[in-house]
Amino acid sequence: MSAIETLVEIMSDRYSCRAFLPDPVPDTDLVRIVETARHVPSWCNAQPWQVEITRGAATDRLRDSLQKTVLAGTPPAPDLDWPAKYTGDYAERRRTCGFQLYDAVGIEKSDRAGRAAQMMRNYAFFDAPHVAIIHSPSELGPYGAMDTGGFVAAFTLAATALGVATIPQAAIAAYAPQLKAHLGIGDDRLILCAISLGYADKDAPANSFRTERAEAADILRWHDT
Repeated sequence: MSAIETLVEIMSDRYSCRAFLPDPVPDTDLVRIVETARHVPSWCNAQPWQVEITRGAATDRLRDSLQKTVLAGTPPAPDLDWPAKYTGDYAERRRTCGFQLYDAVGIEKSDRAGRAAQMMRNYAFFDAPHVAIIHSPSELGPYGAMDTGGFVAAFTLAATALGVATIPQAAIAAYAPQLKAHLGIGDDRLILCAISLGYADKDAPANSFRTERAEAADILRWHDT
C-alpha cells in the first residue's frame, strides 16, 4: 500500500466516537499521538499548541465538575466566539449530522428532553477515560488557533492509526474559565476545544453511523488564467 493510500485509509477510518469503553490508553500511546501530531506546520514554526491530558481520577473530577456546572445553568463563556449562524450547505450538514445521531440512539426529533440528555453526554466525555484540553496563546489570535486546528486534526489521525478513538468537542470549550481554573491554565491562553479519547464501544448505537463528506468537485475551484 502506498503512503497516500495509507493516509486515505486512516482518514476514512477516523470518526467522532460518542461511546467509549473505560479502559485507559497506555501513556506510551498517548505520547506517540502527540509526538506524531507535533509535526504539523505552523506560521513561522511557532507551534502554539499545548495539550492537557487527564488520566484516572483526574478525568472523573473534571467530568463531575463540568456536569455540575452545566446543570447549574452556568452561562457558557468560550474564549472564541461561536459561529454567528449556519446557512446553506453548512446548515444542512449540521442538521443531517444531528438527525443521524438521534436516529442512531432512538431519540425522536421532537423529544427535547432526550436531545438535551444526549447533549449532556458531551460533559461526561462520552465516558472516555481521558480528555485532552487543547489551547493556544491568546496573543497569536486566530492564526494561533488556526495552526492549532491542524494539530487537532493530526492528533485524531495519529490516534486512529493506533486504534484509539477520539471526538473533538467545542461544547467543553464553552466553559473556558472553569477549565482554566481546574487545570491551572493561564488567562493568556485560549481554550480551543477538548478531545475525548479512549477505546470505542463498537456495540454502542451512538457509534453506528458515519457522516458524509463533500466531494472534491464541491470544494475545489480551478484558475488557469
